[in-house]
Amino acid sequence: MREMPGIAVSPAVVIGRAFLLDDIRRPVSSRSINSGEVQNEQARLDEAVEASLAELAELRTRAEEEFGRDAAQIFAFHQGMLMDKTLIDPMRQRIADDHVPAETAVQEQFRIVAEQFARMPDTAFRTKVDDVWDLDHRVLRHLIGEHQNRLADSDTDSVVIASELTPTQTASFRDQGVAGFATDSGGLTSHTAIFARALNIPAVVGCESLVDTARDGDPIIIDGDQGLVIVRPDEETLERYEERARVAAALAASLRETANEPAITTDGVEIELLGNIEYAAEVPTVLEYGGRGVGLFRTEYLWLTSDHEPTEEEQYKAFAESVGSADGLPVTIRTFDLGADKYTQQRAMNPERNPFLGERSIRYCLTNISMFKQHLRAVLRASAIGPLKIMFPLISTMMELRQAKLVLHDVMEDLAEEGIAFDPNVKIGMMVETPAAAIMSTSFAREVDFFSVGTNDLIQYTIAVDRTNERVANLYSGADPAVLRLMKDTIRSARRHEVPVSCCGEVAGDPEYTMLLLGLGFRTLSASPSRLPYVKRVVRSVDINACELLARRAGSLDSERQVTALLRDAARKHFPELFDGRSIESGV
Repeated sequence: MREMPGIAVSPAVVIGRAFLLDDIRRPVSSRSINSGEVQNEQARLDEAVEASLAELAELRTRAEEEFGRDAAQIFAFHQGMLMDKTLIDPMRQRIADDHVPAETAVQEQFRIVAEQFARMPDTAFRTKVDDVWDLDHRVLRHLIGEHQNRLADSDTDSVVIASELTPTQTASFRDQGVAGFATDSGGLTSHTAIFARALNIPAVVGCESLVDTARDGDPIIIDGDQGLVIVRPDEETLERYEERARVAAALAASLRETANEPAITTDGVEIELLGNIEYAAEVPTVLEYGGRGVGLFRTEYLWLTSDHEPTEEEQYKAFAESVGSADGLPVTIRTFDLGADKYTQQRAMNPERNPFLGERSIRYCLTNISMFKQHLRAVLRASAIGPLKIMFPLISTMMELRQAKLVLHDVMEDLAEEGIAFDPNVKIGMMVETPAAAIMSTSFAREVDFFSVGTNDLIQYTIAVDRTNERVANLYSGADPAVLRLMKDTIRSARRHEVPVSCCGEVAGDPEYTMLLLGLGFRTLSASPSRLPYVKRVVRSVDINACELLARRAGSLDSERQVTALLRDAARKHFPELFDGRSIESGV
């Protein structure tokens, strides 16, 4: 038996069998082949190209049927490139002359083509760089991604073990019956971790050497509450975890029964509970778990789970579906938060050295105005269907906010001239995710209709801890006194200017933090749908006076450990049933 500590990112316990999944986005092998393998490698290349062309033909047909001929043109361009002998013949020649495997020839030739496009003075050509990388990924997937095919045929108790996972891979797990997963790398609030919570898949990340320890078919336990992976557990450990799983399932079922009861404290204060979603199909789940709308639609997942840039029609369809499914309840659309993720960095000709402090989020959108306007067109068109709010992410300066609003108003004027319906009075808000935004919240409150405190990034930028880095995960905590002070200042500014303020980070879904957040002054919390019943249980068990007293005590402490101990003691005192047999520690 081996116990592998990691970072708990999606709660619950799962017992299953290990399924080792290679990372298809790893650098390709630099090995050499012998002369006898040349013909086989060229054949593999031809098969991968043909398979990619078949996929593209199907995608083109489907896009034309659903979105029209214009939307299908992107796939026509991809088909044309793959049928161009000036692209494919150099790959075949490289295999023959230099005895490299097909993967190496493909990756090197696509890089050459991407660099050629990037150097062209005409922006129409430069914008095709992303298309080149999409094709690169598609062909490589057929060359080195065959291992995923066997996952679809695996048992329903499969626990995926990988060095790292992309959101696209994680998104496929629901249809493939994956019971849980664990990775060597990653952090609490990485895209993959967030997606795991959305799919209700127990997960642990940051295990460091798990891939080298586990073998295919090994009995394995994923403890998504404690952040622990147990490989080849002994009989006593297995029995203990089977009992924990039964207790947790009973608790979850009990809380689900009260999901539709009002979120009102014992002294009559109503708390608005909303859901965080990554795709439109989650909205019914938010309502099922008792949410009263969507507090955060992470729209970047339209990019991260796709192999191409989402078109305006694809975006509109997703936003319209979310608003329609909400049945009159509000849906808050956060504009694209791209730039620090691997999707954009791997497609950049010059990846940023420190992308989390670089051209990320609203900065990325303001640098790519054409993409941003297309995005805002889709959002605004959906606003004609029902109550929708627009929220700009990672605002740190007044200039960024005003530029974003200016672009939005330009798009509104374009839509009005075209006679396309939208809500001209749509509410415009911003995320408070940086110390700069929190410190300047009084000024920002004059410019927006609402605030939403995003604790995931606020913690990261306040404490200077990369939230995706497992090596410093122990320093990443929402209980840090500096973070609490910034949240309190933001709430004070919002109240002074009568601007609604919510909390939508992972902290909002952690029952240990609920009393503190209420005591600080939050009256709206937005969390992963599955966490809402746990938060509601806390809300219905406490009064605001007790919460405010707890917040004042927390504010008098000067270390994260002291605050964490205070919150943990209060949680176990007021609602111990949430922690008997199931320690919920995944939202710190």
